[in-house]
Amino acid sequence: MSIEVKISKRRISYKIAMKILLKRVEEVKMNRGKELLWILEHPITYTAGIRANDNEIIDKKIKIINTNRGGKITLHNPGQKIIYFVLNLNKRKKDVRKLINAIEKSIIEFLSINKIKGKKDKKNIGIWVNKKKIAAIGLRISKWIAYHGCSINIKNNLNQYLKIIPCGLDNQKITSIYNENGIIIKNIEKKLTTIFIKNINKI
Repeated sequence: MSIEVKISKRRISYKIAMKILLKRVEEVKMNRGKELLWILEHPITYTAGIRANDNEIIDKKIKIINTNRGGKITLHNPGQKIIYFVLNLNKRKKDVRKLINAIEKSIIEFLSINKIKGKKDKKNIGIWVNKKKIAAIGLRISKWIAYHGCSINIKNNLNQYLKIIPCGLDNQKITSIYNENGIIIKNIEKKLTTIFIKNINKI
């Protein structure tokens, strides 16, 4: 299937990104728009999924944006790549687990080409390296249209996680590619696009 690929070089505010994403969701529902894979970065933003609790906010001064995605409180910041999707599972397999597996496989494959061994955890969604979380996944399904997506820590400020309990975890258990091996990755968006499109089109 044809998926539009959108790559934003400038940081996009979370609220603006959500307006664009939700507009595309409605277009796909009405068969008036293509599926979407969108790679971008956000400025420092804390968001709360539908399973979040107030006691996960350590610094009460920070602003939290409530979202309709799954999961708990997380951080988006410069140096972290966001991969948003709008996928029509009506025209694919109506299997959310297969979609999550495709996303997990893509992240692990991306880490592998950067000399990092990522793993899944049966109890906690996301991808892990040496028992530290390096990538988060949060989705929502509406009338079999899947949207939101995942984030991968490339080279971002991990200290900003100290203001929350990210994904309900000890905030010391977060890592990034740069934190693990000091690699500066080139052509990130091209590599991510190739891997994700390949695996998503197998659903």
